[in-house]
Amino acid sequence: MKAAKGITSRAHPLWLAYILHRLSGLALAVFLPLHFWVLAMAVTDPERLDGFLRLTESGVVKLAEFGLVFLLTVHMFGGLRLMALEWLPWSASQKTLAVGATTASFLIAVLFFMRAI
Repeated sequence: MKAAKGITSRAHPLWLAYILHRLSGLALAVFLPLHFWVLAMAVTDPERLDGFLRLTESGVVKLAEFGLVFLLTVHMFGGLRLMALEWLPWSASQKTLAVGATTASFLIAVLFFMRAI
C-alpha cells in the first residue's frame, strides 16, 4: 500500500489522527456493551442500579466520563475528517483541521468535566 503524497512518516499528524480515530472507535466498542449492561439493570435490578449510580459520584468515575466524552468527540471529528478526505479535494490545510478537531474534542471534554465536578 502506497502512502499518500507528502506523508512519509508515522509521526505525520494525519497518520496520528488516523490512529486516534481507530483507537477511540475500539474503546467505544468496548464501552458500549458495558453501558447496555448498566441500562439493563434499570429493568432487571433497580436496587443494584441505584448502588451503581452512587458509585458514579466518585472522582475516578468523573475522570472516566471525561475520557469517554473525549473519545466520543475525537471519534466524531475523526469521522468528519474521513468524510472530508473522501468528498473534498485534498489540501494542505487538512493537517491543521485534524489538529483543530483534536483540540476541539479535548476542549469539549474539559467543559463536560468541569460541569461534572
